[in-house]
Amino acid sequence: MMMMRRRRVGPAWSRREWLAGTAAALAAGCAPAGEAPAPLNDADADGAGETAVALPDFEPRSMLHVAETRVVQPRFPVIDVHTHLTWSDVPLGPDPFGERIRKLGEPSAVLPVMDRKGVRTMVNLTGGVGPGLTGARREFDEAHPGRFITFTEPSWNRAADPDYPRFQAEQLERDHAAGARGLKLTKTLGLYLREQITSGPLVTVDDSRFDPMWETCAALGMPVAIHVSDPEAFFLPIDRFNERYEELHAHPDWSFHGSDFPSNAELLAARDRVLARHPGTTFIGLHVGHWAENLAAVGEALDRFPNFHVEIGARIGELGRQPRAARRFFERYQDRILFGTDAIPSPEGDATPQQVFGDALYEIYYRFLETEDEYFDYAPAPVPPQGRWRISGLALPDEILRKVYHENAERVLGLTA
Repeated sequence: MMMMRRRRVGPAWSRREWLAGTAAALAAGCAPAGEAPAPLNDADADGAGETAVALPDFEPRSMLHVAETRVVQPRFPVIDVHTHLTWSDVPLGPDPFGERIRKLGEPSAVLPVMDRKGVRTMVNLTGGVGPGLTGARREFDEAHPGRFITFTEPSWNRAADPDYPRFQAEQLERDHAAGARGLKLTKTLGLYLREQITSGPLVTVDDSRFDPMWETCAALGMPVAIHVSDPEAFFLPIDRFNERYEELHAHPDWSFHGSDFPSNAELLAARDRVLARHPGTTFIGLHVGHWAENLAAVGEALDRFPNFHVEIGARIGELGRQPRAARRFFERYQDRILFGTDAIPSPEGDATPQQVFGDALYEIYYRFLETEDEYFDYAPAPVPPQGRWRISGLALPDEILRKVYHENAERVLGLTA
């Protein structure tokens, strides 16, 4: 447990001691410049009428008196291009990935939220493969026409087979005929898939065995929703300088620092080689093109690759802490940005509050896009889950909102308005 108790002044710091020291500084107040804060001891806490506070329990309330606008419904109908309503029930390994799925939410529970929040259509990206895809579409797309769209996924378990390039292209054709609207690439490619599926060297994002898959997507008009990297901090040491320390402390398996993992820059360079090699394939770079912390770099990729688009799922926490740069980004690339949340229904989504499907999540996104509100939470959680900061709204004009909410998705997905 990370406790706000004592701070030891000295050169040597462990992670736990640093957190305790930070807590002490918060509890003790600001010291004059150049002086270390006085150590916090139990007597200080007791004298103030409070006990020491564990960092995960620290929930400061802002004293700012600023506008708080509740946006119950969006200004225009929404197509959420990034959700997860099903998931492969077969993990990465030798068994047929995605051919058996499990539902993360029931249509009967999802549809009322969609109706209340003005969500016309949800795109379920992780729809599985073959019989898994057929089952997902039967439960969602076919039972509720126009409300759900399902993407398929690669058959990762076959990636080591000599005939994989041909097999994957043909599997895509079968899944397209079964109703799959696009292809979803998780960060399995680049960070988890290995030459013998779960052992051996990591398979690179630009490995040539996937070229027929990309080209088949182009031929069939299937956009590729691609996710090849994570926040930049996930590739750095989990130390006192990492702004996502608490998030990585809660999810240590999300760290890609060390071992044989490629760097964030190496993953994005490999992605760019794929984009360049397959100009006829439409790619949607999930999570603001995998680098919401560096909008200039994302803009360079959009300028360089006309076949590249981005969506904003689970990254308004990054966009909203740089609101002026983010608004310029939306103004310049208003035809290339799609609305997405990365929503996952409860209870599966509870572990990641920035993604838990529900009214509160959508209202935060609408507030961010439509209002000028300042310093508000980017997730429906008592403690900011991705980093201890808050965000400001962009107040986008109707022309841009209409494109981001649904027009861009209609064009990319080939939907009728």
